[in-house]
Amino acid sequence: MQLFYNPKISEKDTQVVFQRDESKHIAKVLRKKEGDILNITNGEGLLFEAEIITSDIKQCVAKIISVDKQPPPPYYLHMIVAPTKMNDRFEWFLEKAMEIGVHEITPVICEHSERKVVKLNRFERVLQSAMKQSLHFRMPRLNEPVSFSDFVNSEVEGDKFIAHCEDEAEKAYLQKKLNPGTNVHILIGPEGDFTTTEIEMARDKGWVPVSLGDSRLRTETAAIVACHTVALVNQEA
Repeated sequence: MQLFYNPKISEKDTQVVFQRDESKHIAKVLRKKEGDILNITNGEGLLFEAEIITSDIKQCVAKIISVDKQPPPPYYLHMIVAPTKMNDRFEWFLEKAMEIGVHEITPVICEHSERKVVKLNRFERVLQSAMKQSLHFRMPRLNEPVSFSDFVNSEVEGDKFIAHCEDEAEKAYLQKKLNPGTNVHILIGPEGDFTTTEIEMARDKGWVPVSLGDSRLRTETAAIVACHTVALVNQEA
């Protein structure tokens, strides 16, 4: 299946009009013509089957012939991850997290963060491409960057975990703390990890320290391990 993305389609629509870039891709690159069938998602769990009625590089138009609704996932995963110094590493995390399954992402700026400015438009494009490639029908919510202190002092509903590298007697493996079918929020720190002050601040706000294994992981690797752990625990339930 080749999947297209259009966030503006709803169940009530009878046709879809593609923007210029997507129209050029459909008509010129893929050489789609009138009568060809397209699979389109709006990123909210809907899969549309549509027949091209106008194939033009400036504006492609397709008639919607069926709509299928994907059931919501049994759990909700929110990854709060410090942007990496190299943008491509964070983009790799976004791509793989989309493939594995993630529902919300928040870049968090910490004391040790070497990158404090991020380009959300670029991150959105990475997520869109990964969603289409992996044939997912739900687009994760990508939030504006937020400081660590502002985030941990905000209210979030569900199980809250902070993965860090400091030795701590009470720190258990993430998989032993997870409950299937719940809302899960996981904090992943920057290169250099969270500071002791940040860890203590999070603990005071109810965030549970966890380990992702015995190896010391890069930020983007740790984030992927966390995503995969949550997915596996929910698959086994």
